[in-house]
Amino acid sequence: MDLDAYVATHQSTWAELDELSRKPRLSSAEADRLVKLYQQTTTHLSTLRSQAPDATLVMSLSAVVSRSRRKLGSSSESLLHSIQHFFSTSFPVELYRLRWWWLSLMIVSYLYSAAIATWVYLHPELHDLLASPAVIRSLVNHDFEAYYNEYAHSHFATSVWVNNAWVSAQAVAMGFTGIYVLNLLRKNMLNLGINAGLMIYYGKAGLFWGLILPHGLLELTAVFVACGAGLSLFWAWVHPGAMTMAESFAQAGRRVMVIVLGLIAVLAIAGFIEGFVTPSSLPTFVRVGIGVVAFGAFLFYALVLGRKRFLEGDSSDVADWQRAEVLKAAE
Repeated sequence: MDLDAYVATHQSTWAELDELSRKPRLSSAEADRLVKLYQQTTTHLSTLRSQAPDATLVMSLSAVVSRSRRKLGSSSESLLHSIQHFFSTSFPVELYRLRWWWLSLMIVSYLYSAAIATWVYLHPELHDLLASPAVIRSLVNHDFEAYYNEYAHSHFATSVWVNNAWVSAQAVAMGFTGIYVLNLLRKNMLNLGINAGLMIYYGKAGLFWGLILPHGLLELTAVFVACGAGLSLFWAWVHPGAMTMAESFAQAGRRVMVIVLGLIAVLAIAGFIEGFVTPSSLPTFVRVGIGVVAFGAFLFYALVLGRKRFLEGDSSDVADWQRAEVLKAAE
């Protein structure tokens, strides 16, 4: 690495960070700027340590980073700024970066469910293979709808959130296997297709879509994102590219952690809709409209805002943000 060129390129960033870290008080805009410069500079310092270990420069830059870290730690707004940066930059960037994984899974999964539903609808003579006539009647006439009204809304929303978080956690935790994720997704979409086919065949299509769409669009999208993130872990060690297998897997793991943290919030929103909107007395078109708006907002967030942040060069690698703690221990 050309050390002089690297210093010339980034020196203005370091100088601005040094200036902000010395100010007794920061405005909101200055605090945001400090966070961004701090992230960038910790990355620069790590690069210098590994590729051009100039002792004087490293010591000088370490002092600036340490002072900035103390400034962030002493700010009562530091947590707020960290959360704001995560949801305005890190999470949408990762959603966009992994877009082909989860969008592909979404399309294939919906086609699979549609094929299963069509098969169930067109072959009523085979329904006995799925369940007894009594069980099917109970599902269609009572159980499917009762599921959304059985418990208090707050308890139901919480249990839904926990269940979906568990499914998503499995997809990520076992993502390195590849097969597990695909099988998990297959079972969920198979169940959706069978229920859709039965409800539609027995004349309950309106009830089915009115109960599934309000929360299901966002909820299933979150599951697709989790599965896509899990499969990206699998691909990281199968096809590491120019990096070693360990480096590739570590980088993918850091990025997937961003997805995991972000999906906690997304699934909480989906759980709220399923707990309070889906079983409500609102007209069906209103409930479905809320689901469509939530789904559209997520797509805009991931594909429009995420693309904007990605093209601006913002980093979503958790290591860039956390690396200062490693440096602290090494100083």
